[in-house]
Amino acid sequence: MSNMNEVEQAQSVKSLFKPFTLGKLALANRVVMAPMTRSFSPDGVPGADVAAYYRRRAENGVGLIVTEGTLINHPAAGGLNVPNFHGEAALNGWAQVVKEVHEAGGKIIPQIWHVGLTREIGSLPNPEALPIGPSGLDLNGNKVTEPMSIAEINAIVEAFAQAAGDAKRLGFDGVEIHGAHGYLIDQFFWERTNQRTDQYGGDMVGRTRFAVEVIEACRRAVGPDFPIFLRISQWKSALYTAKLAETPEQLALFLAPLVEAGVDVFHCSTRRFWEPEFEGSELNFAGWTKKLTGKPTITVGSVGLDQEFMSLFIEGKGAENSNLEQLIEKLDHHEFDLVAIGRALLVDPAWAAKIRDGRVDELVPFTADALKKLY
Repeated sequence: MSNMNEVEQAQSVKSLFKPFTLGKLALANRVVMAPMTRSFSPDGVPGADVAAYYRRRAENGVGLIVTEGTLINHPAAGGLNVPNFHGEAALNGWAQVVKEVHEAGGKIIPQIWHVGLTREIGSLPNPEALPIGPSGLDLNGNKVTEPMSIAEINAIVEAFAQAAGDAKRLGFDGVEIHGAHGYLIDQFFWERTNQRTDQYGGDMVGRTRFAVEVIEACRRAVGPDFPIFLRISQWKSALYTAKLAETPEQLALFLAPLVEAGVDVFHCSTRRFWEPEFEGSELNFAGWTKKLTGKPTITVGSVGLDQEFMSLFIEGKGAENSNLEQLIEKLDHHEFDLVAIGRALLVDPAWAAKIRDGRVDELVPFTADALKKLY
């Protein structure tokens, strides 16, 4: 039997449902749908099922939807059935997604993406296209291909800008550039995968140059008032202890050029939001990024996994729910501004509404089966 009634439950998470405004972007609340690759777009084209999938989240009170990663116009950008963000058919599909989300009262931004050298040679849908990376090195430092030429770098910068411009033209509410998790932009950030000796390599600031050029080109494509989000992380795919910055001072060096280039919001990916980023401070990655830049941040990392929320409401106060309590406390202290929810929202389109209204006993638990279809 629950120790809290629905009113008490809703009151305990009310901070998540306060409005947030960034320039012309007004969000009804602080709940963000995290980008999650779904691969349900045959030939790279999102269909009616994808539009309905996102619309359901908007109908159920998600403040901002960040789409799954979408591929910029390059043959080695990503994998099979991942949605493109180029070409008439795919862009028409995304226009329908925007229309449905807006009709339901939601806000939505696409995440634009190139996977770089995490793509294996021979991968579909373009097996002839070799993967690309700053130095041709995979995440383990092994040589796979030749380093990107300046011409290739310029072409990729332009492809990101094209995608950002199309996002604005299609009516999206902003755009997110994927600079995290060991994908192409992050491969430039990281010393292990970026061994270049030209202007795109070297020290921490030099390794941000590629991202700076991408951000600046996107800003030129969308103008001054269209929000640009950048997703960043310390960790890489399957390399969870990797760090770009070992200290706050290094993080400040890393972030400053990105701010100057035009980032409006940093989406700070960690595996567990409650873990401090550096010794001697309780601030997490999003907290440190906001402190150092003054820019709004999104926190993400195991937020809202149902047992944490259920334990708060069903068992009352106790050790089991300390993570949720930390989240609300950090939000109340303005350590970050928005909270991205991943797996919990993937399986339960009504997650936000249920949390908001105190209907926690109706939450659908996440299981691996949730990945097999679009709920």
